[in-house]
Amino acid sequence: MHTKIKSKYCLFCVNTVTEVDYKNWQQLQRFTSSYGKITPKRRNGACSKHQRMLSQAIKRARFMALLPYVAK
Repeated sequence: MHTKIKSKYCLFCVNTVTEVDYKNWQQLQRFTSSYGKITPKRRNGACSKHQRMLSQAIKRARFMALLPYVAK
């Protein structure tokens, strides 16, 4: 039997976000794993456009020491 996969909606597209801010580390922390790795878009539900913006913002936040490179 095939199960129908429920499509996720992009959190940023629903809220019409045009840019992901690297200074908002609380929001960016939702899109990282417990070890500090960036979660894939199939897991966090972001579209391709916002996943690229998200990964760039996380990398900038890491460089500015707002997020850790490796947690635990």
